[in-house]
Amino acid sequence: MGNLLKRLKTNIVISAILCVVLGIVLVVWPDLSMQIVCIAIGAVLLIGGGVRLAVYFTNKDGSMYAQMSLITGIVLAVVGVWILMKPDKVLAIIPIIVGIVIVLHGINDLQQAVSLCKDKYDKWWVALVLGLLTIGFGVLLICRPFEALDTVVMLIGLFLIYDGLSDIWIVSRIYRTAKALKQEAEALDVVAKEVK
Repeated sequence: MGNLLKRLKTNIVISAILCVVLGIVLVVWPDLSMQIVCIAIGAVLLIGGGVRLAVYFTNKDGSMYAQMSLITGIVLAVVGVWILMKPDKVLAIIPIIVGIVIVLHGINDLQQAVSLCKDKYDKWWVALVLGLLTIGFGVLLICRPFEALDTVVMLIGLFLIYDGLSDIWIVSRIYRTAKALKQEAEALDVVAKEVK
């Protein structure tokens, strides 16, 4: 269980860091060639999808998290490959694609908030709020396309930075809570052995 948690944490953190790095690049250099941005987004989505698929295939435990990793991984990988193959045709729908990905991340964050609540973590509601905000940002990108391409690129960058940072925070809370629960279980096991 401990190794599984460490693998999940590492995979999610790597994916989140990639989102933050790409987000910073898009915010700082919004006037980069849109083709380069498309290729970068496609690569990040493909890598993120690969990471999620790796999580699923290394951990087929039938849990909701594993199933969500499979679905998210397939969607991210397919969208990433499509963008890499047709970057020139993707420009108009980049906000929608990124919005869908961000909504999927938000749904994943909500599931993790439920896990934190079940594990009686005090601040589980923060993860819930972050998940709802993530979904809200994704829906905004899908429903409110902007005229200026630079504005779209900067907004996507900001949303990716937020999404990556919120993922890192949520996974750190889940890891900490799971570690505390494991320590409590081990302590109870030691007490039970002493009573015997």
